[in-house]
Amino acid sequence: MAETRNDAETAFDWFLKTYDAKYPKATHCLLKDREELLAFYDFPAEHWVHLRTTNPIESTFATIRHRTACTKGCVSRNTMLAMIFKLGTCAQRRWRRLRGFRHIAKVIRDVRFVNGIEQTENADHTGNAA
Repeated sequence: MAETRNDAETAFDWFLKTYDAKYPKATHCLLKDREELLAFYDFPAEHWVHLRTTNPIESTFATIRHRTACTKGCVSRNTMLAMIFKLGTCAQRRWRRLRGFRHIAKVIRDVRFVNGIEQTENADHTGNAA
């Protein structure tokens, strides 16, 4: 939850130093995946909340899974598909809206972001113009 990549790397190094003796396999796994774990600092800050989420697929379809498990075998295939479709459209109203959707095109075009701030050709790493 650090504000910048440098703060996150400092916390990451502290964690490795503190827990390496007690949990060497876990710290080795974290160290191996360090770049992947800190990759969201290269995306717009508005996207960070969505990138940090845990298992978005499971939570999206949890409503459907909970309601179809108890009706298994009680309805035909067509009525089950209709029920799943209706449950999905109703659950869709409660889904979180994507923040920063205007930045998606920039991410696709490989625009560089540092600590969540878009970098232009004449900007330094702090996000201020040079």
